[in-house]
Amino acid sequence: MASKPGILSDWPWKSMGNFKYALVVPGAIYSTYSFIMCKDENERNWFMFLVLPFLVFRLIHYQLWISYSRYRTAKGNNRILDKSIDFDQVDRERSWDDQIILNGILFYGAGIVLKDQFNMPFFKADGTLIILLLHWGPAEFLYYWLHRALHHHYLYARYHSHHHSSIVTEPNTSFVHPMAEVLAYYGLLLIPTLLSVYIGKANIVGVFTYVTVIDFLNNMGHCNFEFIPQWFYTIFPPLKYIVYTPSFHSLHHTQFRTNYTLFCPLYDYVYGTVDKSTDSVYENALKREAESPDVVHLSHLTTPDSIYHLPLGFPSLSSKPQVSKWYLLFMWPVTVWSLLLTWVLGHAFISERNAFKKLKLQAWVVPKYNMQYSSKWQRETISKLIGQAIRDADKKGAKWLSLGLLNQHEVFSRNVELYMKRNPQLKIKVVDGSSLAAAIVLNSIPKETTQVLLRGRVSKDVYVLVQALCQKGIKVLTVQEDEYKKLLKFDNKLQSNLFLSERYDTKVWLVGDGLTDKEQFKAPKGTIFIPFSIFPPKKVRKDCYYHTTPAMVAPASVENLHSCEDWLPRRAMSASRVAGIIHASEGFDVNECGGTIFSVDKVWEASLENGFRPLPIST
Repeated sequence: MASKPGILSDWPWKSMGNFKYALVVPGAIYSTYSFIMCKDENERNWFMFLVLPFLVFRLIHYQLWISYSRYRTAKGNNRILDKSIDFDQVDRERSWDDQIILNGILFYGAGIVLKDQFNMPFFKADGTLIILLLHWGPAEFLYYWLHRALHHHYLYARYHSHHHSSIVTEPNTSFVHPMAEVLAYYGLLLIPTLLSVYIGKANIVGVFTYVTVIDFLNNMGHCNFEFIPQWFYTIFPPLKYIVYTPSFHSLHHTQFRTNYTLFCPLYDYVYGTVDKSTDSVYENALKREAESPDVVHLSHLTTPDSIYHLPLGFPSLSSKPQVSKWYLLFMWPVTVWSLLLTWVLGHAFISERNAFKKLKLQAWVVPKYNMQYSSKWQRETISKLIGQAIRDADKKGAKWLSLGLLNQHEVFSRNVELYMKRNPQLKIKVVDGSSLAAAIVLNSIPKETTQVLLRGRVSKDVYVLVQALCQKGIKVLTVQEDEYKKLLKFDNKLQSNLFLSERYDTKVWLVGDGLTDKEQFKAPKGTIFIPFSIFPPKKVRKDCYYHTTPAMVAPASVENLHSCEDWLPRRAMSASRVAGIIHASEGFDVNECGGTIFSVDKVWEASLENGFRPLPIST
């Protein structure tokens, strides 16, 4: 929001959420019905009929830019600015698609009111050229002066400051403006289209091409990575004054009083508002190589629709804890395609970059889903992918790699331990975070607790957790005989405080994989369920409290954190991810995977000293 919002700042459909797309439905129904019912082929209005598919195309075009921009800036090569994006910016830029809805309303409205004029031919080469020339002439000139006017303190405070709240831009930043400002822009950008209609040169390809060119250049100017090669301007030097670069517009967002142009830098050169560092920023960005991370967190896909929740996916979803959305059912062609793609992809891909103090952090994703991890015949393939990721991270100079989600499962963690022993030349250290996970669960238990009930699959962090609880004199009850025997086999000294019980009346439950709904209903009212599992238990009791899986809240010094990690709340990080950062920050030069576990007390104290804090139990 602008610092002093003016009239018509908010969009009228703001309160509608995603149902705002319903506003174009009447126009779509009317145009489709008219198209089908029209018996005269020459009278059919193809422009009106194609508006809806074109609006969908615009949404896809923007999303491809958003995903590719985040991928490229995460890698670091040709990145322009290193500053962070935060959740506030993502929330503020959620309205990027409002202008597409406005576009649909205007096109449908014009097609109904000016029915004859907008029943245009499919293609006219001269008409398309005229539309583009009219943009690079009067439309660009008028935009330049409108933009300068918007930087006057009166209009800037009421409107344009909203857009400039984003110093580091993304493609979705491009059309994030108050409604009044977008209406002014549309008034200018409609000049070429309406003039072409007036002189009888309008055509469907010309109009749609014009809007697509605007989208392309707008997204390009806000993508925060430079990719236009120098030879592009060497071959034809005047292009420097006709088409801008991403770094050209990035300077406008950092310097504010220079580089006002929309896409055509000519007017900045004519009126002396070109930033002096334009050429050097452009050249430096082109020379910049991919970033070498210090720490890599290796995760994977979970459910089929988890691709949309990745930082590379939909910002509106990735910035919130992962939950299933009904409207993703309409994305099934993309979902199925992505599922098929995971069977052939041969390496992990980068999805996010962060920073902590002087450490450079990256998150990588193994292109496999939960169902593939649970398949025995996929284990070898996944283990190879994890091994390849470790080698790639080592080659890139990473010193630590943390295993996220099912990559830290004992089957894969043991394979990693063997892999590291067979490859002693690797300098990288691998951390599965089991010691920190145990520490987090241990410190999540209310201080007055004298006994806990343990239920779930036993793993190495559970052994350590139970051992620590027994040493503190806290009774640990188990209701499954096999779990009880496994724990005693690990350490028979636990027998003094470890009990096999048939009762479920304990109010603090430590739960893992294998917990059933039936067992949860046996818990007394007000029970606290504290998971030690990788995935959260199903919440079936409304009269009980459910803690998150082992995780910690990241301090403000963790930068560029604008996406949620799976189901965790904002700025929360899983135990394994935090462990990788802590091992790097403290210089713990050890592997923690397979049967190896690090000091619980040491990693917990180091986490607190570095500013990480435990998550409160949700009420």
